[in-house]
Amino acid sequence: MSAVVEVTRGTSPVILAFPHVGTDVPAPILDRLNDNGRKLADTDWHIDRLYAGLLSEVTTVRATFHRYVIDANRDPERVSLYPGQNTTGLAPETDFDGLAIWKDGEEPTEEDIVHRLATFHAPYHAALVAEVERVRAIHGVVVLYDCHSIRSHIPFLFEGKLPDFNIGTNNGATCALEFERVTAEIAGYAAGYTSIVNGRFKGGWTTRHYGQPSSGVHAIQMELAQSTHLVTEDVPFAYDEEKAEKLRVHLHAILARLETVAYELKAMGN
Repeated sequence: MSAVVEVTRGTSPVILAFPHVGTDVPAPILDRLNDNGRKLADTDWHIDRLYAGLLSEVTTVRATFHRYVIDANRDPERVSLYPGQNTTGLAPETDFDGLAIWKDGEEPTEEDIVHRLATFHAPYHAALVAEVERVRAIHGVVVLYDCHSIRSHIPFLFEGKLPDFNIGTNNGATCALEFERVTAEIAGYAAGYTSIVNGRFKGGWTTRHYGQPSSGVHAIQMELAQSTHLVTEDVPFAYDEEKAEKLRVHLHAILARLETVAYELKAMGN
C-alpha cells in the first residue's frame, strides 16, 4: 500500500489541504464496494491539479486514500457537521445521492472504523498538525486553506444549483475577518462565476477543528462546483483545461491575497 498522505513542504504561511482527492482503496475494501461505490463518484476530482503551481513555496498535505475508506474531513468522534441535514459521515454508507455504496452486508463495521481511523485518518491529521506547527514556528501565523469540490447539482444534499465558489469559515469563527473578506471579494468580482460565504457548506471538520485565530491558525474552506473545471460532472470526470485555466486565475488571486494578509499580520506581531 502506498503512503496514506503525501506532503510537500514550503516556506509560505499558506498550507493547502487535500483530504478528498485520493482514489486509493485497498483491495479488501474495494471488494466490498458495490458497482455504484466503485465509481468513486464523490471524489474531489483533479483539485490538486487545479491548484498546482498557483503559489510558490506553498505547503501541501494530500490524502491518497478515498473518502469511502474513511473520510478525513469528518470528526473522528462522529459528531455531525450539519445536524438535521442530509450528509455523509465518517465511514460513508451511501454516496452523495443517498445511494448505497457497499454490497449487502459489507458495510463498515465498528471494528473496521476503528482500524481505518488509526490507519488512514490519524496519519493524515498527524501530518497536517506537523505542518501547521512547522509553518506557525516560522511565521507565527498560518492560513490553512482546505481544498474541495463537489457536483453542482445534488438534490440529496441541497436544492438547485450550487454557487461556483463556496467559502466556509463556520460563520466567521475559523479565521480573522480579513481572510474571509478578501476571499469573498475576489470570488465575488470573478466575472462569470457565482459565490457565497457560509452557505450550504460552512467548512468541514478540518476547518472547524484547526481554525483557531487566537492562536495564529486561520482556516478557510473552499468548496468549488465541479462544473467550473470538469468537462462533465459524471464518469469519467475529465479535467477541462480551458475551464480550469480561467478558474486558476481567480484561485491564484485568492491565495496570493491570503498570503499577503498573513504577512501583514506577521508584521503586526499577531
